[in-house]
Amino acid sequence: MGGRGGRYKLGAERYERVWGAGGVGISWEQRDMREYGGVGISWEQRDMKARENGEQKEYVEVWDGCADQPLHRMLIMPAPPPPMLFLCCRPSDSGRAVTLPDRAVPASPLVLVHLDLKGAPPKVSYLAEVLPLFSALGATGLLIEYEDTFPYYGELLPLRAPHAYSPQEIREILRLAQSCQLEVIPLVQTFGHMEFVLKHKEFAHLREVEAFPNTLNPHKEQSLPLVQAMIGQVMELHPDARWLHVGSDEVYCLGEGNESKEIMANTQITVEEIFLHHLKSVTSHVASTFPGVRPIAWDDMIRAANEQALTESGVAPLVELMLWDYSPDLDVDNKVATVAKYKQSGFQKIWFASAFKGATGVREQLTSINHHLGNNSQWLKVAGKIPKELLQGIALTGWQRYDHFSVLCELLPVALPSVAVCLQFLKHGEYSDQVMEQVKSFLGMTELENLASKCSGSFPGSKVFSLITQLMCNLRPELNELLGENRYVAGWFSPYHRRINVISPLMVQEIQPATTSLMSRWQTLHDELQNELLQIYPPSAVAEWMEVNVLPWYLQLKKLAEELNAALQNPL
Repeated sequence: MGGRGGRYKLGAERYERVWGAGGVGISWEQRDMREYGGVGISWEQRDMKARENGEQKEYVEVWDGCADQPLHRMLIMPAPPPPMLFLCCRPSDSGRAVTLPDRAVPASPLVLVHLDLKGAPPKVSYLAEVLPLFSALGATGLLIEYEDTFPYYGELLPLRAPHAYSPQEIREILRLAQSCQLEVIPLVQTFGHMEFVLKHKEFAHLREVEAFPNTLNPHKEQSLPLVQAMIGQVMELHPDARWLHVGSDEVYCLGEGNESKEIMANTQITVEEIFLHHLKSVTSHVASTFPGVRPIAWDDMIRAANEQALTESGVAPLVELMLWDYSPDLDVDNKVATVAKYKQSGFQKIWFASAFKGATGVREQLTSINHHLGNNSQWLKVAGKIPKELLQGIALTGWQRYDHFSVLCELLPVALPSVAVCLQFLKHGEYSDQVMEQVKSFLGMTELENLASKCSGSFPGSKVFSLITQLMCNLRPELNELLGENRYVAGWFSPYHRRINVISPLMVQEIQPATTSLMSRWQTLHDELQNELLQIYPPSAVAEWMEVNVLPWYLQLKKLAEELNAALQNPL
């Protein structure tokens, strides 16, 4: 119990105890995880009398019986969510994730948060903070896309990035998810978006088009065994997974390779049929090798297909389609018609995919809550117009890169207000003032409408959120104004003046104070932000993000300051 006073006993029961003089009432629900193969005791604790700013608050603290500090402390007033027990156990001695009994199929559609780990994989310590928050906000599962951060081995070792998770870290992520009652669905790309595989010389010969590493050539003899090996290694570390997402979106250039062209010319088959044949091969392998695991695939490559082609392909019994659209004004009736077509073609279950980040610009660094709230609102309308039994769940995607070679877009801490709003909207079916206040309480924020304000919050990574907001909303615009619109810089210290190293002494007093002040603020933000990012991400991800989003502007300002000082050394 970490040295805390009071009495307790093992088992899943509820207790009351009193701390210190004056008696602050504590109630908690406690479960001895050893009965499930775990180690240590975990419990949920509610301080019913805590006060903050003269106002009664209610908190939930999640503890691990082997730790001296709470794993997470969450404010849940004024409107507490339904009671939820977080089981924060340690792995068993065997190293396998603890499996709870009775993994019943959920009675209602799953609500998944997508973790896109390519490029900026959060440290496990950060995920330990955010997963309980996801769960409390209404998420019931995770869609985890590892790409090159998965610990591939053997012949697949080249796929493994230097900052990839270890097998032990993967097991810990799964344990954390299970402790928060979050279903985990791994995602393995098996057709399109294969850049992280096909960029390597060992696999470059398997490209559909020799010059482009994005799409797998489905006709090569080694292509399917490669995909099967990737799936096998991922499933090896996800033995309890009930679904496997096999990707298959944006299979660009399919049909443009020499072998595809030859086959289409000789057999009259279409690109669509080539796609369906490969998808069937992959999903058949999953069904035969991992009984009870249902494949999921993105739907965009077959949206234009007619019912006959889909039915005759034999794919429908093997896979559940995930329809994706990230627009805030998506066509509801069109989506309903698409779902009806898939149902008529034999698909028994359908998933939706909305977004909470990574859908508004390849270099975007601030997440638009309104955009993503509008997108999820449209999907909720679609859900209301299709048979209930069809919908298996919805995944809130959070893309970290548009593809393997693009820059990083919004980081996860910056998007937590967005995912909080979207999850609570889906949970309540509306975004009322009461729901908005609930979101603010979860995040420890006083402002959601104007994120350019100095409001930060107390959620995991809130300091990163605050600093990046300052960067994008204050420092960058001020620097752009100084360099491009400031009349003194434009008129008396133009590129011409800098080249000849001359400035009017009278104008120095108009330029130097603003430059010095802004330089100091940029340096402070640079150091603080880099330090905060290193608490969450590996150094390589931090270095990349800083080089793309901070350094170019900072170096422009530094150059201006240096040129100004040089001109001052050349008195008129």
